[in-house]
Amino acid sequence: MDVQNDVGLTAYLVNESRARRKNLAADPLASEWIADDQRGAVRDLWDEFAETVYPHDDLVVSLRARIILDTLSQALDKRGDTVLVVCGAGFSSYPWLLPFAAAMEVDLPHIVAAKRRRAAELRAAGVLDQREVEHVAADLNDPQARQHLLNRIRQFAAGRPVAYVAEGLIFYLPPDEARAVVGLGVSVGPESLTVVSYWPLAAADHPVLAAQRRWFRRRSVPEDATYLTTGDLSAIVGDRVDNHSPEDLQRRYLGEVVVPETELIPEHVAVAGQL
Repeated sequence: MDVQNDVGLTAYLVNESRARRKNLAADPLASEWIADDQRGAVRDLWDEFAETVYPHDDLVVSLRARIILDTLSQALDKRGDTVLVVCGAGFSSYPWLLPFAAAMEVDLPHIVAAKRRRAAELRAAGVLDQREVEHVAADLNDPQARQHLLNRIRQFAAGRPVAYVAEGLIFYLPPDEARAVVGLGVSVGPESLTVVSYWPLAAADHPVLAAQRRWFRRRSVPEDATYLTTGDLSAIVGDRVDNHSPEDLQRRYLGEVVVPETELIPEHVAVAGQL
């Protein structure tokens, strides 16, 4: 299995979480991204994380995916020529779930290689249809790499509106880099929608995050984290931010709060801008 002891392993955890609750995530492709001969190892990794950190990652991740998918769908309803850019794409399925004019997925080099290889296998098997999806490997800690990516996105968009997603990513970056990645979408041009998942500053001492840091330490994953406020996000994107907490999303999609945020990784989803 192509799992390294770096932040890239979270791509496998997230995929398994989506696969376990693909109806909630509205992602019928979630279980396809990991080959059968690797799925057992990914499940073992997820079970270890669930036992050590918390057992509800499938809930948090699937709710996050659902609100992102619904937000992107609404953007497409307004502008059918919208292009999609996803930083921290991992094994998400958005370009194949929605009819974007074109899509760009950005992640670490070994994740991009695994995603590109598996996408080719799934196309050959008839599971994925042909879509214009560009896979881009980038280290978003590197200012030059971010500038190169921004130039590439502008060329890729070619004047079309951009739906920009930074999912499951910015809290693993140092503060300045996290803020720069949040702002990539609005830097492309005025017609942009930004959707970002983040950890709020008020949750810096959250017990589940403390347990996650201990687990990361054993896996050689950097444990430092960046926390933001809606005020921070609004200042970065230059617009008001609609914020969705895990409890908000449970009420929206489950009709009630099944698990309180005190028992969850407190990942919020912020939406700003309009097309």
